[in-house]
Amino acid sequence: MAHAVERPKDTFRLSMLIYDTRYRSLTIQVIVFLLVMAGAAWLVDNIIRNLSALGKDFDFGFLGVRAGYDIAQRLIPYSQNSTHAMALLVGLMNTLLVAVLGCIMATIVGVMVGVLRLSSNWLVARLMTVYVEIFRNVPVLLWILLIYTVFTEASPAPNAFRPDPQTGEVTKTLFLGLFAITNRYTAIPNLQFEQGLGSLDLGLFSLNLTFAAVVVLLAIGLYVRSRIIRHATAVQHATGKRPQTWWKSLLVVFLPTILLCIALGAHFDLPVLRGFNFVEGLNVSNSLMALWLALSLYTGAFIAEIVRAGILAVSQGQSEAAFALGLRPRRTMNLVILPQALRVIIPPLISQYLNLMKNSSLAIAVGYLDLRGTLGGITLNQTGRELECVLLMMLIYLAISLVISSGMNVYNSRVKLKER
Repeated sequence: MAHAVERPKDTFRLSMLIYDTRYRSLTIQVIVFLLVMAGAAWLVDNIIRNLSALGKDFDFGFLGVRAGYDIAQRLIPYSQNSTHAMALLVGLMNTLLVAVLGCIMATIVGVMVGVLRLSSNWLVARLMTVYVEIFRNVPVLLWILLIYTVFTEASPAPNAFRPDPQTGEVTKTLFLGLFAITNRYTAIPNLQFEQGLGSLDLGLFSLNLTFAAVVVLLAIGLYVRSRIIRHATAVQHATGKRPQTWWKSLLVVFLPTILLCIALGAHFDLPVLRGFNFVEGLNVSNSLMALWLALSLYTGAFIAEIVRAGILAVSQGQSEAAFALGLRPRRTMNLVILPQALRVIIPPLISQYLNLMKNSSLAIAVGYLDLRGTLGGITLNQTGRELECVLLMMLIYLAISLVISSGMNVYNSRVKLKER
């Protein structure tokens, strides 16, 4: 009679780390990791030794030293007596301002141009093609310099808006009665509140509580809007009919903010020429305007091609089915084509947003002090802390890029096809 004998257990041997497929990949990973860490340790040690030979150390204490230079365009209070850390924060805010405004403008331009490139109107489609080919095939730095030159050389001086003392005629008037483009700045209306909520001192800067309240209300409104749309989608899946949501979305997003602004006495101060300059309104530097327009138009050309490719990726049968159901071309594009095209558009769109944010470092070419101009420019030259400034600047750009890509990836995961 045969008896089953238990299989002897394998004893672990060092040779199994190389010859056993269960451990070989782990062994290779550990070896590579140790080699990388050893290389990094050698590099850090080499840097420290070289710095010591030059009489330098690795220290970020310079951030607490008085900056001693002015920043014309800024979003938060700053003076020459502020520290380099404060100058860094101002430059970071300027970078984020250009990045946010540029992404919004580039998206609007890109979507419009991408859709119009597919228009059946020959002239419109060819004009959009010319725009795309011209802007995306010329370096963005040249566009920044060209637009800045147009603002500074082709625009009139502020005194051109003053009435002639003899005839009383005005050579130049405000555009739409609201804006004045001059060779030094662009004067725009400034939003003011008669009864603000004050500010909160956070140490490095003061937080405007009125602005914070508006942002919080908008965020809450957007969250409620998402819940409304989610409920409408559930009703549509259950009954086949989708309730109207546009007026509810407008109410929850904008009505609370509008009521708060009315309660606080919000009003716009229009630019008024007094002496040699415009006052009352807000004077935006031409360097900011040129950088914003150049980055938006340049990136918009790439986004237009992404949008066009995404639309063409949707089957033609989708449009034919929508037309057969009686949908008009505009509603077919908004309700059928674009929602499906987003699955193709979003991944490359993330790269374009990141490129726009990083291209904003070219602001130094037109004198706009962003993160590159403050921390990587004047602060670096004054303190002589090249390594610290460059490393800190790289970490900040990396953090911003990771935040943008993470946010867009979350949105991409929501619109992509769900596998079952």
